[in-house]
Amino acid sequence: MAFDQLLLTAAPWLGWSGLGLGALTAVAFLAKWGIRFRLVGVSSFTLLLAVSCWAFGVSYTPPVVVEGAVRAPIVFDNGNDLVVAQVPADLAPTTVQATLEQLEGNLRGSGRSSSTVLVRLRGIKAEGDGLGRPVILGEASKTLR
Repeated sequence: MAFDQLLLTAAPWLGWSGLGLGALTAVAFLAKWGIRFRLVGVSSFTLLLAVSCWAFGVSYTPPVVVEGAVRAPIVFDNGNDLVVAQVPADLAPTTVQATLEQLEGNLRGSGRSSSTVLVRLRGIKAEGDGLGRPVILGEASKTLR
């Protein structure tokens, strides 16, 4: 089951559980049970979980996966117009292009002040004993908004 579907399935269950605990809390107050104040916390937290699961399930977007792409961790993001990810330096050109497309697809525009983001893929080429030189393997530009 997909993650968003799991959340959307859990939300009604948590909602009904919260309502049932709320009814039990009302009974606890009428009967003056000692556990009544704990039930207030449990029922309100269960209702909060229900609302949170529903909201996250509605807003969740799965990551973009491009066939032939490799996992490229982002090593630099200035939060504005440049993102740099690192891959092995001996990557095939088709894999570089697919990885750039995947990185572009997974970029979100929220919080960036620039509408265009330059995505760079870099590798580290060994120069000698413990030394390496960064090599740009590919670049792509994504327009946000």
